[in-house]
Amino acid sequence: QVQLEESGGGLVQAGGSLRLSCAASGRTISSLIMGWFRQAPGKEREFVATITRSGLSTYYSNSAKGRFTISRDNAKNTVFLQMNSLKPEDTAAYYCAADQDLSSRSYSSVSEYDYWGQGTQVTVSS
Repeated sequence: QVQLEESGGGLVQAGGSLRLSCAASGRTISSLIMGWFRQAPGKEREFVATITRSGLSTYYSNSAKGRFTISRDNAKNTVFLQMNSLKPEDTAAYYCAADQDLSSRSYSSVSEYDYWGQGTQVTVSS
């Protein structure tokens, strides 16, 4: 079992930055593919970013690329999401997720991930 806990959300003005953290417990994240998703009220949860076990490869949604950066510190068992140039449409609850499968075929799919945090709210004002 893996427990994930997000932190770092808050209220920020458009154009500002936030750094989200996801602390894992129960096992080392070096064996896990890690990802970030977000969900706005009344909408489905959507993919934001993911990072491979080694940290050598990353993938982003079209809305996130160029503005967001996912990284991991396996020694600290923590994953980060650096968010720059934030826009009001980035407002959502952000969730950390972990995939324990040896091979991932849909890194951007909610159903691919096995463990989820409870989320941290990000609100971007105009």
